[in-house]
Amino acid sequence: MEKNSLIVEANKAREFAYVPYSNFKVGAALISKDGQIFHGCNIENAAYSMTNCAERTALFKAYSEGVTQFDSLVVVADTEGPVSPCGACRQVISELCDAEMEVVLTNLKGDILKLKVKDLLPGAFSPKDLNK
Repeated sequence: MEKNSLIVEANKAREFAYVPYSNFKVGAALISKDGQIFHGCNIENAAYSMTNCAERTALFKAYSEGVTQFDSLVVVADTEGPVSPCGACRQVISELCDAEMEVVLTNLKGDILKLKVKDLLPGAFSPKDLNK
């Protein structure tokens, strides 16, 4: 799938965001190696620690359906520049996605920043660290 099409999918996901407190909608679209698209949006809760971000929603949906190999992830929000994933999302992305997978960060103005997973969280803690 073309990256522009995946950006459109992330924008669609963004519209389902539940953000009564921050009014900050974020959408994500994750495409698996076999072409399946998993949408995610942020879902807030009055107890902010219970909030789940769009990136993690998309990844958790895919994993909960047995899909664990991905081609790329797009994240979109109404920000000045390309939206940046939070630290928790960076940790989850770094653990559940291949280090060389492309991550496309964008905004509603069309600004785009393309990175690899390994660039999101240098020195990320991983399962291999638990075996030392």
